Amino acid sequence: MKYLIPFFLFALLASAGCTGSQTPASTPGTQPPVSGAQQPASGTPSPVSGTQPPVPQPAQSVPHEGKWGIYSLDLATQDVELIYSTDEEIQASALRLNSAGDKFVFAKKTGGNADENLEIFTVNADGSGLQRITTNSYWDLYPAWSPDGTEIVFLSFRGSDLDLYVMGADGSSPGLLYDSGTHDADVDWAGNRIVFTSDFKIWVINADGTSPIQITNPENAGTWGTANLPIGDYDPRLNADGTKIVFERLENPNTAHGSYNLFVINSDGSGETRLTENGYAQGLASWSHSGNELAYVVAAIGEEGKYHIYEINADGTGNQDISPAYFPPGFLSHSPIFSKDDSKVYFIGQWWE
Repeated sequence: MKYLIPFFLFALLASAGCTGSQTPASTPGTQPPVSGAQQPASGTPSPVSGTQPPVPQPAQSVPHEGKWGIYSLDLATQDVELIYSTDEEIQASALRLNSAGDKFVFAKKTGGNADENLEIFTVNADGSGLQRITTNSYWDLYPAWSPDGTEIVFLSFRGSDLDLYVMGADGSSPGLLYDSGTHDADVDWAGNRIVFTSDFKIWVINADGTSPIQITNPENAGTWGTANLPIGDYDPRLNADGTKIVFERLENPNTAHGSYNLFVINSDGSGETRLTENGYAQGLASWSHSGNELAYVVAAIGEEGKYHIYEINADGTGNQDISPAYFPPGFLSHSPIFSKDDSKVYFIGQWWE
């Protein structure tokens, strides 16, 4: 049995777990020696001159070092590469790649397991150059790059609630960007717009923190059921030019993990379009750089924990599970994002042990 991680940030608490043994990678076969002295069995045709037996290929497996890691999935070959690994808990809801495609920003707990131990880090896309860019006693999380890669917007609990802050890409000059007066969450930045969640709705502000505009107004927003969140809209992500927003909406809060569906809306609030109708526990969708596809996580289907990566076209067609079949049951995928050329999906991997 697997237990669902409440990965949508607005809940303000996160826990994770699942059981199940890992499946060891199968051992590659051994190529038999080729010798001119070997003779085919009676009645077996002789091999064509000059041909060799096929060389067995290594079995695909997921590299494993620490309990958490940043991974890449090649969409053509289904090969997985471990980029960065740690035993410290990585915040599962936010992995971001800068516009140059060469550096990630993320948050992880360091020096303890309290929320206040969440700090923001950057690391190069090849796993080198890990840099801690916040060091304080606050709760710092959910970072996102500015379009030019020189700044980072993030969430921080430095007063009575979570607010939007901005700092230099090296952690310099952090300052308050926007405070709605209640918890603000789930932030993203593209073009001259910053999108975020507040009061279970999607909002947009200018990059300088001015002119807040409410974008969505889900029916019965804020109504609680038995799920870990109330009805509402969560985890908005802008496409590359900042004109469209993808988000998940919790429509039925009375299922085990909440019944969510994906939607797309123009960043001026027009043209809201439903992409899914299955009501899975799903979300944290990210745009491809072409704007044609979205990658997201299905955390659970009914009572069953999944944590698989899915891909769907931006018009809602072609929805499919793209997690390789060789992923072991104890390996959970979070927060998928596309590489700069859209040939790979980067994601946070968690080993439940």
